[in-house]
Amino acid sequence: MRKNVIKTDVLIIGGGLSGLTLAGVLGQAGVNVAVIDRDPPISQLTEKYDARATALSYATQQVLESAGVWDAIKSRAEPLKDIRVADGASPLFLHFDESHSGGKPFGWNIENILLRKALFDNVKRLKKNVHHFAPVEIKKFTRDETSAGVMLKDGRRITAPLLIGADGRGSAVRKWLGIDVKTADYKQNAIVCTIAHAKNHHNVALEHFLPAGPFAVLPLTKSVDGKFRSSVIWSVHGPDAADIVRLPSEDFDAELQKLCGDHLGRVHCITNPRAYPLSLMHAERYTGERTALMAEAAHVIHPIAGQGLNLGMRDVALLSELIVTRLRLGLDIGAPSLLEEYENIRRADTHLMAAFTDGLNRLFSNNLKSIAAARHLGLGIVQKIPVLKGFFARQAMGLGGKAARPLRSKRL
Repeated sequence: MRKNVIKTDVLIIGGGLSGLTLAGVLGQAGVNVAVIDRDPPISQLTEKYDARATALSYATQQVLESAGVWDAIKSRAEPLKDIRVADGASPLFLHFDESHSGGKPFGWNIENILLRKALFDNVKRLKKNVHHFAPVEIKKFTRDETSAGVMLKDGRRITAPLLIGADGRGSAVRKWLGIDVKTADYKQNAIVCTIAHAKNHHNVALEHFLPAGPFAVLPLTKSVDGKFRSSVIWSVHGPDAADIVRLPSEDFDAELQKLCGDHLGRVHCITNPRAYPLSLMHAERYTGERTALMAEAAHVIHPIAGQGLNLGMRDVALLSELIVTRLRLGLDIGAPSLLEEYENIRRADTHLMAAFTDGLNRLFSNNLKSIAAARHLGLGIVQKIPVLKGFFARQAMGLGGKAARPLRSKRL
């Protein structure tokens, strides 16, 4: 039986983007980590599994560098050098450029498939410290005074002083802990696709607020045949999404052209559009005995500001700093003091971001004339006041609030 028991420092349940990044940061720092995932890696590297692209904030880039993965993806990640925010047909808009970001990109845009492939390769590189179990199925969770763990259906048992739930919005870890969630259905769907276009995007990210929800166009690297590309996140009323994604390609392109205007020239969808329902979810607590939740196991926010994955990466940054600091001091990394510190810091930050994105969506996703007038006034004020623009620029870069060490120095 002892041969079937695997002991490690940290056990991560869920091998998604956030979970694999945490494994990379810890593995780089010499921490022994086990990651378990129910899906085989090869099945996760297809458009059918995940057709999205993600805007990585400047802070997230720092975390990915701490994980040792940035060099593998930087040539495929397109810098976001300018951000343009528009509201409906109003002539007023917000424009942020590198003068507001200290000469640095606000972030980078990359297809999830490319990021996931680099993370899989990274855990293979770190195989001395990081052990990736996939595909495996959990039979049950276990816990005692000194460890938490899982019993797998194949009979193996994996235990650690600290178990991390990074297993998404339907988290089995969260359910095992008996943690309730607060939810809100936005009754919106985000239609996601990649477009090719005739004109250069010049690294400008566009967020256009429309009555049904935000319409965002984010620059991607050129295709292998040299075509300009961008990713589209098009929020629509929930019932409309199915009809839109089933449109013939010519009609779908025509609808995209209306929304994009002519600044990119002629646009053409080059992937199969997919619709994802949008909702808000927040766990009532992030921790249990010897257990912590992170990323979408703990919080799901509206993608209106592109901060969903980036918020999870801030969980990665703090958890990794707390774990490595305590291990180097010979302290118990599953102790209540670590879990309490993580809970207090991350819940405060997440509450603010959830309220911010929820408020933006409610403020902009309507066509009420009285509210529109207030929005236009607000956009004009922010555009003219450098201090306010600097504040919003730092938020977009993921640098608001107290930064954990991987966000400050790229290393632990």
